[in-house]
Amino acid sequence: MLIDVAAARGAEVVLLPENLAYMGPEAGKFASAERLGDASQPIQRALAEAARAHGIHVIAGGIPERSDDQRRPYNTCAVFSKSGEIIASYRKIHLFDVDLADGTTLRESAGSLAGKDPVVVTIGGFGFGLSICYDLRFPELYRALVDRGAEVLVVPAAFTLHTGKDHWHVLLRARAIESQCFVVAAAQWGKHPQGRTTYGHSLVVDPWGTVLAEAPDRIGVVVADLVRDDLRRVRTSLPSLRHRRL
Repeated sequence: MLIDVAAARGAEVVLLPENLAYMGPEAGKFASAERLGDASQPIQRALAEAARAHGIHVIAGGIPERSDDQRRPYNTCAVFSKSGEIIASYRKIHLFDVDLADGTTLRESAGSLAGKDPVVVTIGGFGFGLSICYDLRFPELYRALVDRGAEVLVVPAAFTLHTGKDHWHVLLRARAIESQCFVVAAAQWGKHPQGRTTYGHSLVVDPWGTVLAEAPDRIGVVVADLVRDDLRRVRTSLPSLRHRRL
């Protein structure tokens, strides 16, 4: 398991990509959905066990959370503590309904419900702002997260190859620069059912917009240190967050 690899390389917080447990047709997502907080369910049990085994926090990028809708679960980012308990969860707000120029048609709303609330959770002394994939295109969400104390923005994703090759790096660096936050983005890579191909390139960006680490075109693990002094230096030397007027 890649969590084992990350822990062996010294990771204290592990971020997993969107759709980590299910990457099939939207219509079939409900069969894999779990009630959040039910430790007996297979997805949550495996993640909790990994967190406990290594004494790390695990951020499960996007798992199907059962809802009251009989067809559509939430796409949920769940944060597991070192003891395996869920300490925070975020339901993806912006759903990916698009017809791409390469012929790909995606209707996330056909198999998922949208969430409503921004979520920030404290891990290791940092405020972690939670988001998922398509959320990345909506900077107002990240402003809301910063207002709630976010210092690290996590972006688990399954970005398509078509959009990712042109927009992935630009958007992630932009969110880091304008929010003066670290950005940690874990992304699916490769070919999937129904001809879908994802871009990958998981990466970590510092608050100045510099890419600290990036995955190549293959499955793997990216590790980087988040240094609070770097965050403090950027926010002090260029106090744009304090200069906001709108």
